[in-house]
Amino acid sequence: MNNLNEMLKKIILTAKHCGIPVSDNIAENVAVNYRATNRFGLCRKTPRGFEIEVTYRLIDADEKSCMTVLAHEVLHTCSGCMNHKKLWKSYAEIMNKALGLNITNTSSCVGLGVEDISKVRYIAVCEKCSVQIKRQRMSLLIKHPERYRCRCGGRFAIIPVEDEKQGGK
Repeated sequence: MNNLNEMLKKIILTAKHCGIPVSDNIAENVAVNYRATNRFGLCRKTPRGFEIEVTYRLIDADEKSCMTVLAHEVLHTCSGCMNHKKLWKSYAEIMNKALGLNITNTSSCVGLGVEDISKVRYIAVCEKCSVQIKRQRMSLLIKHPERYRCRCGGRFAIIPVEDEKQGGK
């Protein structure tokens, strides 16, 4: 965790050196969330400034992955950047060049080199192009696939994923 705090300092200094107006009120300690499984990081606005939080899943990740998530969250401290619109993206591009990262508006387990622990319960498969859409919960797509079309125009078929705990039931 000490290493996360050092990475945060480096990212803030790099951003300021690049002329990115990150907040001067970012908590110096990175919080680790032991419950977050689907979110890698969070920038929280508080009365004293901003707090950066990462999932416990990044503790064992490589430095580049941690830096990517931390930099993503630090950029949210810039005025007008609590979203992922044009200004945030322009700052992300500058940081990517400065630090050799791949900061995007969303990160995937594969992109960060972190094991995917999400529990996929349903898969919608396009009957025409075989694209797959995975879902953890019952959704309208899963309930009523006949109402939806793939980008290619194909129809979806639903494949339930067997649950190991329930013995395939």
